[in-house]
Amino acid sequence: MTQRYYTVTWDQLHRDGRALAWRLIEKGPFIGVVAVTRGGLIPAAIVARELDLRLVESVSIQTYHGDSAQARAEPVVTKYPTAAGDGTGFLVIDDLVDTGTTAKIVRALLPKAHFAAIYAKPEGKPLVDDYITEVSQDTWILFPWDTELQAAVPLVKRDKASGPEQ
Repeated sequence: MTQRYYTVTWDQLHRDGRALAWRLIEKGPFIGVVAVTRGGLIPAAIVARELDLRLVESVSIQTYHGDSAQARAEPVVTKYPTAAGDGTGFLVIDDLVDTGTTAKIVRALLPKAHFAAIYAKPEGKPLVDDYITEVSQDTWILFPWDTELQAAVPLVKRDKASGPEQ
């Protein structure tokens, strides 16, 4: 199977975060946000600002070891959202819902929270209440915190093994 890549810039992430906040306004009111770390930290900050929420909590679940999709491991909760209780009145924000592994754990921890992600893949989509953009299951999203600017090789000169599109 060919790996696909979808590059997200800081500007796009900010626009998508604001679009998510716009969609969530009518779903509230919320008393706080729980960011799913690490990827959900920046989207949660954007949404919290746009919804004027000052109570920001986090939950940390480690599901990857290394930098590739093949480096999955048994999920481990490394930080619990202590202020969120069962999630009543809270909004959970993540950057991406992929296979749903993390989302299932968060749902079990905060069953009454409203769960939203900026990006969703088909396997994880049923586990979130709201999302902005759907991408295919075989797409690897390159977030701005995981990439850096560099010169791009022209398309006709790219070797298929050279990696993601710039």
